[in-house]
Amino acid sequence: MTRERDPGTTSLDGDLADPTLVRDALADGDPLPGTGGFAGLADGTLVRDVLGRRPLFVERDDPDRWSRSLAGLERPRSLPAGSILDIEGERRVWSLPDPEASAADPALEAVTEAVERSVRAVDSDGLAVAFSGGVDSALVAAGVTEAPLYVAGFEGAHDVAAARAAAEAMDRDLREVTLSHADLERAVPEIVAATGRRNPMDVAIALPLYLVGERAADDGHDRLAVGQGADELFGGYAKVVDPADDHRVDADTVRGARRETVLSLPDQLERDVLALRAAGVEPVAPLLHDRVVSAALALPGSLLVADGERKVALRAAAEGLVPDRVRSAEKKAVQYGTYVSRELDRLARQAGFKRRMDDHVGRYIADLCGDAYRSRDER
Repeated sequence: MTRERDPGTTSLDGDLADPTLVRDALADGDPLPGTGGFAGLADGTLVRDVLGRRPLFVERDDPDRWSRSLAGLERPRSLPAGSILDIEGERRVWSLPDPEASAADPALEAVTEAVERSVRAVDSDGLAVAFSGGVDSALVAAGVTEAPLYVAGFEGAHDVAAARAAAEAMDRDLREVTLSHADLERAVPEIVAATGRRNPMDVAIALPLYLVGERAADDGHDRLAVGQGADELFGGYAKVVDPADDHRVDADTVRGARRETVLSLPDQLERDVLALRAAGVEPVAPLLHDRVVSAALALPGSLLVADGERKVALRAAAEGLVPDRVRSAEKKAVQYGTYVSRELDRLARQAGFKRRMDDHVGRYIADLCGDAYRSRDER
């Protein structure tokens, strides 16, 4: 659905934000005004929040045409996170804060308060929870005790086993979405159409989310709570542990490496939100509320990573909300924990796209979509 920009509008025509907060953020330059993200039209100006928590696209050749999805635009491009577009053109008005590290005790207290407040503030009406058995999704689930939990994976997948154990420890209803090759073959073209992404990593990450969202929608839910943002904000990636010796990050400090991962969120969230909306559910991400982001950014490195343990502050904040064995559980990235990457690779090889071929899974995805393959350099 496309919209025309109406210079006379006096409301925010966007996603999940109080119009007054957005106006104040524009006036004050405040990148974290107290919302869960926003994207849309405010007083004739297109706006998108600093973390890009909601997608927003404009037509390349006609910036008066915009949409929250790729549909309806011939040559869509993303409005960059933290930017506005008005009659004077496009410009960035918000940047991610980079505060000095707070002292450990007040920093942990602020995170604990922000996390608990955010997960308890989620409305349970029409809600399901995407649940992998890790601390992120367990915290989200703890805030909405009556919502059913959903996990997806192939038979024997790590995420399914972890979710079963965690749901039992939390005494919660778990609904399992057992994946098949037919599910992947059907869903891949649908995800590519919705997200505009066709590289194997993006598709493999989106697939479990999409298939869980689809099942939740089939069961009558129109909203899906997710734990997105926790790994980026709280130091959940291995590359944050020893960044000086890790080629995957430019920073040489834990806090610097964490900042790099947070800055990757707009690109990731665009994919995830578009995939979930295509599945029929609206994502709800309480761990990405401004209050959580602000508190997390002030954490010292020792509350991100300590003695090899990641997400130190988040695990501490989960004490009393989540059983200890769930709070301390480690989990794999979703594409691996669900076996989706493994099975995509298997399907590609069965279809004749052997590993000796460059980007064999990417070639298989293009084939499923009925498209000519484009190399990485051409994308």
